[in-house]
Amino acid sequence: MSECDVVIPCRDEAAALPIVLADVPPGWRAIVVDNGSTDGTADVARALGAHVVTETRPGYGAAVHAGMLAAEADFVAVMDGDASMRLTDLVPMLDLVRSGVATMAVGRRRPTGSGVWPWHARLGTQLLATWIRRRSAFPIHDLAPMRVCRRSDLLGLGVEDRRFGYPLELMLRAAEAGWTVQEVDVDYDRRAAGTRSKVSGSVRGTARVVQDFAKVLR
Repeated sequence: MSECDVVIPCRDEAAALPIVLADVPPGWRAIVVDNGSTDGTADVARALGAHVVTETRPGYGAAVHAGMLAAEADFVAVMDGDASMRLTDLVPMLDLVRSGVATMAVGRRRPTGSGVWPWHARLGTQLLATWIRRRSAFPIHDLAPMRVCRRSDLLGLGVEDRRFGYPLELMLRAAEAGWTVQEVDVDYDRRAAGTRSKVSGSVRGTARVVQDFAKVLR
């Protein structure tokens, strides 16, 4: 059994996966969840040694949940497959959880240059993170784009959202369950050439995420 299974939800990330999967830490297993790709994402992932899961239901939450069901390790991590962040940054997060310092460790994106994080996406993240801090007292400034926790703890929360509202519901349920959360700074770079953001790449995409978040908050 691997030390940690890292779930990587993907939709049309074939161009990014060689960069992402080059950084799989020793003893870890990468689980790539293909969520409706048309660019050969699954084939590229298999060729690079990842375990591939197919989730036909569209949505970030659906892909993450499918990966969690396929995971077998005691500890699980989640990270986007666009090469904007590095798998190696998950290692110190695992150490925090395994040592008992935190129930869940999460990443706080730090852009490596100007224009990396579009203003509309960054503003929306800041507003929601502020709201979560006030409601839960979690010391966070981002919406857990990278995270590590125990698989049993996560499945026990019963997160139901299967779209972009998944991270927000996760944080709210974790607060209700009395989890301790610790944030870790991580480099945030441009996504790999040849890939396109489904969320932050446009105001429309960000608006769709806001709609999903609003459903969680009702």
